[in-house]
Amino acid sequence: MTATEHGMIRRITADDWRLLRSARLAALADAPYAFGSSHAEEAGFDEAEWRSRAAGYAWFIALADDAPIGVVGGTSVDRPRARILFAMWTHEQARGTGVAQRLVDAVRGWATADGAEELILWNADGNERARRFYERLGFVSTGNRQQLRSNPAIGEEELHLSLL
Repeated sequence: MTATEHGMIRRITADDWRLLRSARLAALADAPYAFGSSHAEEAGFDEAEWRSRAAGYAWFIALADDAPIGVVGGTSVDRPRARILFAMWTHEQARGTGVAQRLVDAVRGWATADGAEELILWNADGNERARRFYERLGFVSTGNRQQLRSNPAIGEEELHLSLL
């Protein structure tokens, strides 16, 4: 896979549920330590659940030759001026090619257009490559911590990026 194959990033709809399913299951298999969900849990979702998830959030997908090589979601949070970046993943061969940056940029653009003043995310302990990536983009720790839902033995830390 070359950098030129990492062409298209687009927002998905409910009709793209198969792409979302493919990307999410790949992510959960590749990096189970990084997500609040598990492969076993999401592999059991039916078409209706995948359609609901695809329509219920701002999902962006990176495609190479019509195959998903990255995915990220955005959603609202209980803080009116904040949005959450979640479920970020890039295929092993797409790492270091700019795909992750473009996925974050897509969520950032969506959040800004939606009136957000800050973007937050949760980074699992031990996922240092992701943390360094987010810090290079300007995310900083808020000091807030919680347990990872899929593995309460692992913590995660909230990171914040001002959009102002």
